Amino acid sequence: MVGHIIAFEGIDGSGKSSQAKLLKDWLEAKGVPVYLTEWNSSEWLHETIKEAKKKNLLTPLTYSLIHATDFADRYEKYILPMYKAGFVVISDRYIYTAYARDSVRGLSIDWVARLYSFAIKPDIVFFIRVPAEEALRRLKENRRKIKPNEAGADVFPDLKPEEGFLKYQGAVLSVYDKLAPIESFYVIDGQRDPKSIQMEIREKVSEILWKEES
Repeated sequence: MVGHIIAFEGIDGSGKSSQAKLLKDWLEAKGVPVYLTEWNSSEWLHETIKEAKKKNLLTPLTYSLIHATDFADRYEKYILPMYKAGFVVISDRYIYTAYARDSVRGLSIDWVARLYSFAIKPDIVFFIRVPAEEALRRLKENRRKIKPNEAGADVFPDLKPEEGFLKYQGAVLSVYDKLAPIESFYVIDGQRDPKSIQMEIREKVSEILWKEES
């Protein structure tokens, strides 16, 4: 019996990672076999990508291809085997992150979609929607510096980090908004109380996992 794939999408600072981890902890407490995977986390490529970004060596095309390679590596080694073994795979970012980020860098979404066409469609995609201004406020509230990749430094090299963050994350958000109805995202207002967001997520996941029993 195959498992399920549950994806979380949203701009940096949306709270999607926290929600994904909370869901993982809740399912594990209920005895459900869970595997959590994160974007750009392949043991094989993570450091290479990190170094390339730091040195600004990536063109839009190489940026796209190297992240697709990272995803393919994780997909082949972990996501697909876990899915086939009956696990609930929680993916903190899935292929739609590439759709959004790569298209902001000037690539065709159709081309990116073909690049990732091997990937199974998730059972549900939770799109935690937060405006770029709110995401920036959260980062500043946590007194964390804005990373160059969060500010789209390769796309807007002449902008200051905060300005770059607002412009880049705003552009990514616009793509997500266009994708949402096409890809049937489950859209959640990320400015709500985090606990109420998690309860709504659990309710939807329960419908997916235990609908056969009802």
